[in-house]
Amino acid sequence: MIRIAICDDSAVFLSQTQFMLEHWDDKPQVVHTQLFEDGDSLIQAHLDHPFDIILLDVVMPLLNGIDTARELREQDKTVKIVFLTSSAEFAVESYTVKASNYLLKPVVPAKLFACLDELITELEANGRCLNIKGGDSTHHVLLSSIEFAEAQNKQVRFALADGKSILSPEPLYSYEDKLVLDDGFFKCHRSYIVNLHAIDSFTQKEITMHSGTRIPISRSCQKNFESIYFSVLFGKAGEEK
Repeated sequence: MIRIAICDDSAVFLSQTQFMLEHWDDKPQVVHTQLFEDGDSLIQAHLDHPFDIILLDVVMPLLNGIDTARELREQDKTVKIVFLTSSAEFAVESYTVKASNYLLKPVVPAKLFACLDELITELEANGRCLNIKGGDSTHHVLLSSIEFAEAQNKQVRFALADGKSILSPEPLYSYEDKLVLDDGFFKCHRSYIVNLHAIDSFTQKEITMHSGTRIPISRSCQKNFESIYFSVLFGKAGEEK
């Protein structure tokens, strides 16, 4: 699943862009879109559960697109940001926040789709995609779409953000070097590896995921879990390892 955020102060443009994505015939996998009318709400949502691609208007009241992108970059150096705007005057400035592209409104669907196809290829090439063996087929899944991995006997169930799951006939330890803290994953229990960005809340002994699933924290992890969680949440993955 590809997670795409669309941020624009125009409700009409948000609707039009979402409609375009719904009619993206050649999209490689399930696309989840989320709409935002201001930069502040986008920043908070991305902090809670990162997006893979962000389509961002430049000219917005209060926090404009460039400043929104700067704040996003403070917490995420790799998210793909594409500016969609009616003015070309900010094109040069967009490169200071490492924007992936800059498309002028009205957005031509073919140009948008070509841009997204290229970005998805980059995401997969940069290791943001996990190959999960599932029976007779292999599933190519973006890391950000995995909520948690659960050991079930000698198999692993991957729970995805869209509510679906994939059952792999391989043991959990075979995925431990692929689901690592630098990518936001943590083995909180001998039977679970969780995506820290997909956590809704936690206590000393238990984690509640966005889906509502409750996952135990092993006694050996209870002492350090909170500091590890916040280090990853604020872009300092790996410091507590």
